[in-house]
Order: sequence, then structure tokens, then C-alpha cells
Amino acid sequence: MEVVLRNLTKRFPGRDRKKREDVIAVDNFNFEIPDGKLIGLLGPSGCGKSTTLNLISGLLKPTGGRIFFGEDDVTDLPPENRGIGLVFQNYALYPHLTVKQNILFPLQNLKGKDKLSKGEMLEKVTEAARLVQIEDLMDRKPAELSGGQQQRVAIARALVKMPRVLLLDEPLSNLDARLRLKTREEIRRIQRKTGITTIFVTHDQEEAMSISDMIVVMKDGVVQQIGKPQEVYDSPENLFVARFLGTPPINLFEGQVKNGQLYIGEDAVLRLRGIENQEVFVGIRPEGFILQEDGPFCCTLNGVEVMGRDISVVSQNKASLNQSIRAIVGAEHLAGIGKERQATETKVRFALRPHKVFLFSRETEKRIDFEELPIGGSTVSTACDMRGDKYEENKTL
Repeated sequence: MEVVLRNLTKRFPGRDRKKREDVIAVDNFNFEIPDGKLIGLLGPSGCGKSTTLNLISGLLKPTGGRIFFGEDDVTDLPPENRGIGLVFQNYALYPHLTVKQNILFPLQNLKGKDKLSKGEMLEKVTEAARLVQIEDLMDRKPAELSGGQQQRVAIARALVKMPRVLLLDEPLSNLDARLRLKTREEIRRIQRKTGITTIFVTHDQEEAMSISDMIVVMKDGVVQQIGKPQEVYDSPENLFVARFLGTPPINLFEGQVKNGQLYIGEDAVLRLRGIENQEVFVGIRPEGFILQEDGPFCCTLNGVEVMGRDISVVSQNKASLNQSIRAIVGAEHLAGIGKERQATETKVRFALRPHKVFLFSRETEKRIDFEELPIGGSTVSTACDMRGDKYEENKTL
């Protein structure tokens, strides 16, 4: 089922007695959600993602704009007539009912031509339970289930009517890290098997990027960027999106474009084409650093964090806007860095992968596109063999 949002807006009355200004929770949201896709609504707390979900479900009435399910305008329809399945953050299971009775409950409320026989209802309940793999828990009550099992019951209850649209409001926030990983994989499996258009709300960018076909990044009720997860990560449209996506977060610096070169502090780290002299914000993804003895970017080494196959080189630079700089490099560099750490005020030098470097306007915070050119002498071009996005590191610590 295709879901179309046209100029969707939601305002709430302001609580400030002096200003009396409305609070805009969702501001002129336009989006077409393709049939059968899983869409992640992503953003920090208070960005409007849950409000958007509640508008789509019918729990809230929009101040302006329209909502379409396929060709049907459902803006003024009550939730029970929209054909949605809704899973809440706290699962909202009936504690006095068994798993079977919880899943059965939505079918018992069907009326008219949609009403089912007892046999048909039991068949659908069994099918839904099998889909989320809880067939052996049917006689238990919610208090006897783990958090992940309760989540599966809530999903089964939402799916039992085979809704046109499935809405998930931060469904994994109450689970531990390992269970979250397992459950999000299950949600993706179920969505692919059923083919139901699904909208998934979360503040966890790793969750959204791992299972979504497309993500919508929001801030203060305004859509910042829409696209495939990897495309948004690789090509953020503004500074907010770049900062919000990524673990560890992007490293930010105060920089300057001067005479065709990008400076971070006193270091000329890249040579650019087609950009006027200006002050910029520079964002470098953690995987965008290459350890290199004669690299153009110099930092002060703080320490090393070992993370299995990778290590995180933690350093500082006066131009950094982060408390510390984190560079993710291969674990094969650990021995060399260990020797360097014995010295005081150890300097560590990096070359940069240009496709992992982003420039942002100081005024608008929008991304500035650039073309990188080799720097002559003992710099990136002499130490790295550049073939598109492939780099061969010739000199490392």
C-alpha cells in the first residue's frame, strides 16, 4: 500500500502565557512511501517523528495537509477504519489475557462483512504466531514473557488483521543491546515476508540504517533529508544530518578554503577546485583517516581503543569541534602506535580519504560539493594510489 503525505502539518497550542505561539511539531511534510517498503523515521527526541506516525495512524488530527493510502484519502477517517497495525513502545499488551487471547482480540472486534468465524479467527491467530515464532507461548500471560517475547506478541497482534500499513513506534527501545539486534532482524524478515508497507520510528540511527529501505531524517518537525540509508550517510545534505548519522560520530573541525586548498588549522589537508575562499566546517568520518608518517594532517595522540579487528585512534587538534578525534583504522597498526605512545606529546599524522570528507557552509550549514585534486610533494597523492574510491596505503606507522 502506497502512503502519500501532502503538506502534512501539526501545530499544538503553546504553553507560554506571554508569547502564546503555537508549537509546530510537523511542518509541511511531503513524502511518498512506496508500496511494500520499510521506511525509517529518524531523529532526536522532539523532532516530530512520533507525531508524524500518530497522524498517519489517525490518533492525531493534522492541522493541515492530507494523508492518502493508495487512492483513498484517510485524513478524516478514525484509526479503526484505516486498516493499520500499530505497535507501541511499551507493547500495550493486556496483562490478564494470554498470548493467544491478546493476538485474537483485534479479530473479535471485527463487524459486518469483515466478521470472521471462530475457526477462521483461530487460523489467523496461529498463522500470526507462527510468523513471529511464538507458537509455543500461546497459553502464557505477558508477565511470564521476556521483553523480546512481548514485543513479538505485540507485532503478531498488529499483523493478525493483515493491515494495509504497519506502524512501529520505537518498538525496540526497551530491549537490551543483543536482543535489539535479534529483534530488528526479525522485524525485517517479517516485513519482507508479508510485503506490508511499514513505517518504523526510532531515534537510534544504527537501527534505522540497518533495516530500512529508506530513511527520513527529521529535526524540529522539518524533514532534513530523505534517501537510502547508505546514500544519506555518504552524502549528507547539511551539517545536522552528518552529525546525527554515524557511530562513532563524524569528526568536525573549523576549516578554511584558501587559494584552492583546504586548511584545518595550519595544515593544508586537501587541494580543491572550484571553491571560493571562505570559512567552512569540515566533517571527516572516522573511517576517512589513513595513518601515514608524512600525512598532511597532524594531531596529538591521546590513546588507542582496541575494538577487535579495528582500532580507534583517539587524538586532539586545536581546530576540532569534538572533544576528541576518533579515527578507525585496521588492527594491524596497533604495534606501531604502541611504540609511539611511549613518547610524550606524540604526534600522529593522517592522510584523508576525500570521499569521507565533507565541507559545510558556516552560514547555512549546507554541504558544499567539491572536487579534490592531488597535492604536490610529500602528501596524499605520493603516498596513496588513487583509483576512484580505492586507496593503497604505502606508508603507515
